[in-house]
Amino acid sequence: MTMWDGEHVLVTGGASFIGSHLVEDLVEHGANVRVADDLSSGEMVNLEEVKDDIEVLEGNLKHYDFADEATKDIDTVFHLAADHGGRGYISNYPANCATNMALDNIVYEAAAKNGVERISFASSACTYPTDIQQERQRLSEDMVSFEERGGAYADEVYGWAKLMGERSLHAYGEQYDIDTSIVRIFTAYGPRENETHAIVAFMAKAFAEQDPYQIWGDGEQTRNFTYVKDITRALRLAAENVTDGTPVNAGISRYVTMNEAVEHVFDHLGWEPDEINYMTDKPVGVRHRAADTTRAEELLGWEPEYTVEEGIKRTLDWYVEARDKEYVKENLETLLHER
Repeated sequence: MTMWDGEHVLVTGGASFIGSHLVEDLVEHGANVRVADDLSSGEMVNLEEVKDDIEVLEGNLKHYDFADEATKDIDTVFHLAADHGGRGYISNYPANCATNMALDNIVYEAAAKNGVERISFASSACTYPTDIQQERQRLSEDMVSFEERGGAYADEVYGWAKLMGERSLHAYGEQYDIDTSIVRIFTAYGPRENETHAIVAFMAKAFAEQDPYQIWGDGEQTRNFTYVKDITRALRLAAENVTDGTPVNAGISRYVTMNEAVEHVFDHLGWEPDEINYMTDKPVGVRHRAADTTRAEELLGWEPEYTVEEGIKRTLDWYVEARDKEYVKENLETLLHER
């Protein structure tokens, strides 16, 4: 028996990359799962394994009537729905990302009206101040503060919207006595992710045999690439163990350069280009990012189970099987920029 046996759970954005993996985890733990998704980036094929075990509602959660319908008779909401993409997307579509502030508050309001007991919010490492990520220092949750002047300095509009999503959730938890939890997701990757994100973009370019092979920036910028199943386990454990909205990081503490990640892709694919073109005029975000996982270990008993090498191999195996090579070659630029 787990706390999810018979629990009525809503996963917003549940047909998406991370959402669909979370849905599978919750079904495996005995939950009755409803998915609400507008399928703007999610796909029904992502839910193929559990389609007979779940309820799916298609609609736009920025419309209150749909949010109201989605949250009726629900015990726990995992709120993952958002307009987002990789670095290129959030740099080029800031107004799209800004709509997340409306989306979050409509979902929270509907959940409160319908007596939802628990809300778990998928936040982001983009909530962290950008100026402290030029040198290597692991990000701990208390580096963001709502209590002191200058305590917030998020990464582009997307990061500010996620930060406001956290702040709003605290307010709803306080006013309506809802249990709340927040997971700050760091550079997730894995099967079903689209090509606007770094790891899958690297795979797409290698699969299409792009040569000269393009890497944005000088390739020495780092991220803490975290496998999706580690992310979804953190979301579930946070909902089980945190009630007061204390944010928790879900990310590895290892710094991985883009060059290193690309080499793993080349190794597993058995191909490499003759030349690499470092595109230093492209948006690359902060210089270094990795997570301090102390709080996750203490509050959730969570630490990553998948190495970067293992995660990249699993993801590349999926990508090669799921994608048609000629299609990727012909549509590479579109795939890399449109979520």
